[in-house]
Amino acid sequence: MTFYALIFLAGLWAGIQNSLAGGGSFVTLPTLIFSGLTPLAANITSTVALFSSQISSGWAGRQLVTGTSTVSFRALFIISLLGGVVGALLLLNTPSSMFTLLVPWLVLFATTLFAWGSFFRKTPEHPTQLSAPLTLFMQFLIAIYGGYFGGGIGFLMIAALTVAGVPTRNAGATKNVLAGVMNAAAVLLFVFSPEVKWIPAGFMAVGAALGGFAGAWALHRVNEKLLRLAIVGLGLALTVGLFLFPVH
Repeated sequence: MTFYALIFLAGLWAGIQNSLAGGGSFVTLPTLIFSGLTPLAANITSTVALFSSQISSGWAGRQLVTGTSTVSFRALFIISLLGGVVGALLLLNTPSSMFTLLVPWLVLFATTLFAWGSFFRKTPEHPTQLSAPLTLFMQFLIAIYGGYFGGGIGFLMIAALTVAGVPTRNAGATKNVLAGVMNAAAVLLFVFSPEVKWIPAGFMAVGAALGGFAGAWALHRVNEKLLRLAIVGLGLALTVGLFLFPVH
């Protein structure tokens, strides 16, 4: 019961974190790895478990969702779905031993991306009207990464959408929905994978759903900068730990 309580609390924390600043997988991934799952199983189980919080956050901000000046939201939706499927298929066809070697680098990339998006990225003063093919291509690549690993996709999408001229507030709401779409495609494939550990995923999903609601309540009550610093610190600690003590 102590184990499942920890899994539930990790999901709760990740749900709150995703609602406030993102980076929830930095909590769920190490929790599942150090509970005995392989990195591949932990990544797939985490994706399935956190999907519940993405549904709630996407639904809450649905009125702000929009497309860009050159691409409709429907087109972004479809390309995100396709990219998520491609990324998920790549993950399912990656040997566990290879993913174990890749995961420290993926976590390092996601942590760097999170730090950049949190503290260094600036919203362009004069957004560029990107062409439709370029916008769709960028979203497709982001969606493939999202279906494969997913860490930092929120900042990738916000960066791409704001560069394409979408206001920051609308970009935040749109990326929540599109992230859910990517993971929906992945989850539909992952449910048939033996790598999904359903009991931990269930406990974590309940915690994540509750955390999503709690995060919405806490949105204006938590120092977001300190939270982002804590997330970056956690990501760096996880990266160092995975490089020094690889999990097999």
